[in-house]
Amino acid sequence: MNQFRLGIDAGGTFTDFVIANKKTGEVKLFKALSTPSDPTKAIENGLKLIADDLGLPASDIVAGCDLCINGTTVGLNALITHRGGKTGLICTAGHEDSIEIRNGHKEDGFRYDPEYPAATMLVPRYLRKGVRERILSDGSVRTAMEEQDVRAACELFRKEGVETVAISFVWSVLNTTHERRAAEIVREMLPGVILTVGSELYPQVREYTRTSTAVVNAYLAPVMRRYVSAVDAYFRSLGAKQPVRYFQSNGGLAIGQAMTDRSVYAINSGPASAPQAGLYVCAPFKKKNVITVDMGGTSFDITLTKDGQTNLNKNIDFLRYRIGVPMIQVETLGAGGGSIGWIDSLGIIQVGPQSAGSEPGPACYGQGGTEPTTSDANLVLGYLNPDGLLGGKLPLDLAKAREAVKKVADPLGISVERAAYGMYTIVNNNMVNGIRRVSVERGYDPRDFVLVGAGGATAAHICALAREMGIDTIILPKLASGLCAFGQIISDVKYNYMATAPLRLDNDKAYARIDDLYASIEQQGVHHLQKDGFTKDRIEIRRSLDMRYVGQVHECTVDIGTFPINARTIDKVKEAFHRRHEELYTYSERHNAVEVVNIESTIYGRIDKPKAPKLKAGGSAAKAVKGYRKAIFDASGKASRTAIHDGSRLGAGATVVGPAIIEEVTTTIVIEPGWSARLDASGSYVITRKKR
Repeated sequence: MNQFRLGIDAGGTFTDFVIANKKTGEVKLFKALSTPSDPTKAIENGLKLIADDLGLPASDIVAGCDLCINGTTVGLNALITHRGGKTGLICTAGHEDSIEIRNGHKEDGFRYDPEYPAATMLVPRYLRKGVRERILSDGSVRTAMEEQDVRAACELFRKEGVETVAISFVWSVLNTTHERRAAEIVREMLPGVILTVGSELYPQVREYTRTSTAVVNAYLAPVMRRYVSAVDAYFRSLGAKQPVRYFQSNGGLAIGQAMTDRSVYAINSGPASAPQAGLYVCAPFKKKNVITVDMGGTSFDITLTKDGQTNLNKNIDFLRYRIGVPMIQVETLGAGGGSIGWIDSLGIIQVGPQSAGSEPGPACYGQGGTEPTTSDANLVLGYLNPDGLLGGKLPLDLAKAREAVKKVADPLGISVERAAYGMYTIVNNNMVNGIRRVSVERGYDPRDFVLVGAGGATAAHICALAREMGIDTIILPKLASGLCAFGQIISDVKYNYMATAPLRLDNDKAYARIDDLYASIEQQGVHHLQKDGFTKDRIEIRRSLDMRYVGQVHECTVDIGTFPINARTIDKVKEAFHRRHEELYTYSERHNAVEVVNIESTIYGRIDKPKAPKLKAGGSAAKAVKGYRKAIFDASGKASRTAIHDGSRLGAGATVVGPAIIEEVTTTIVIEPGWSARLDASGSYVITRKKR
């Protein structure tokens, strides 16, 4: 038993399934159309595909899995569409409007735009109830909490049908007494309500960030509870031996209860696994500087990993809501296979962000869509096989694609082919701008990185993206279209534990305080993982500190070792901060006093990784040619005869020289003129540009 490991990544258009045979190392990829109205239906459909392929009942497959892992867009979609639970907020009296006042300004890019509308509040004003209480910045109680105010709020919430409640008091991170008592009252009076306590979820300074994070968590909790309950019940009915694990936006796995309690970690559940998968496929080539790009049917996600460490975001405005907890830094834009092309008021072609999604989908899918999409343009350009995608299981209609693209071509008085290439170029430019935001605009030279392709639609655009960015090496695994699902099955369980510690490091008493706080939060994390079945030898701890020079407004996160914090080691901590400050801002002030703001421990439960697959040699490029197709590679719109290679007939070491197209079952790789692709034994295509 425990022969398999299953990863599921639910996207906007497709739900991807990766199943690994732990004994043989064989990894298989399957895709089913997503079912937004009932996500478990897509899981059922995908398991049927796997069952048909393996010749085993779905129940035997699930029972034979050591882990079933689910990455989901349910939380993200609920936040985008504002379809979370009806939420109430209990806060310090006078602070009912902090989530609207925010930091006193609009987001970057719109700060001085008077016409930019205010964000939609997740808690309406009448459901934000103030409680008379006050704790000071030293943790002392100035005003005792009026319990009757909490009870009155609960009565209102019961009357209004509130499903979920967030509690966030001023300076609760330094004295949790009032929040804990308020939580007891809420549980007593509203036993069926989901409760989020700010000082437990995000125990760090900055009241607005903590309150906003608690509100987002509470808002998503009912949605995630229903989803987790349905998925867990479905897998139990199939005989799952282990609880389903869910992928978190911090890049690790968690059980369903944790995803309900910490629903804010579900926001970027899917794309957060891409960096781990990118590092894995780059390991045979000893590459640790990786930009991973994932173009699916609806969106384009970008992550960056430098020296093997993936960038994390904390305290960011995500979809206009401040979130404090650490999340894998994912740049997302509306550029996918279903992105719709249109002409703006200046007569210029635009593509996205609106998308045809999976319902009705691109016009070429023949499911009722009529708008011109990226997939329609790629079909017109000859990149996609008119016989269909997914090995012919999803037929494509070239005539409907051409009819849709005419909506762009006719107003401009150009041919359908030129309009299609214009759409292709525009969507590429949109994606390149996104890559620049995570690289150039953050001080990284993209030419120092390899580009890893993920997502079903990426491979048709990957050479064009690399060309524009000046990147000479692309690594595109055969599993590219399901790379996020693959990233899930090679990831570990991961939890973040935090505490606030506003202490100057020129104070000898600070050392013991920091050491004690680390011991306290790490004890919680280790206990949590041991309950989950991890032995001590499989638990790993990594520490970081949010630090700044005295007088600075903002802090930076500094990774440190797990050594005791005392008078002998404190200089190592200070030096780590000075170096990090130099990396970020090009200077340090070693003469200045340093202070700690927050501490954080990341607790990992290490999981065995499936055996890596190995491809056999043989199967030359010439033998893999299955025909020729007219394809367009420049703005002239003129087509050239292009060899079409069957990826399943290519062996390790085979090299395909562009212009060419390689068709895998779940993705189509367009090799531009001047590029070549060599299939490595690890199962990845290494695509390189001809030396200039």
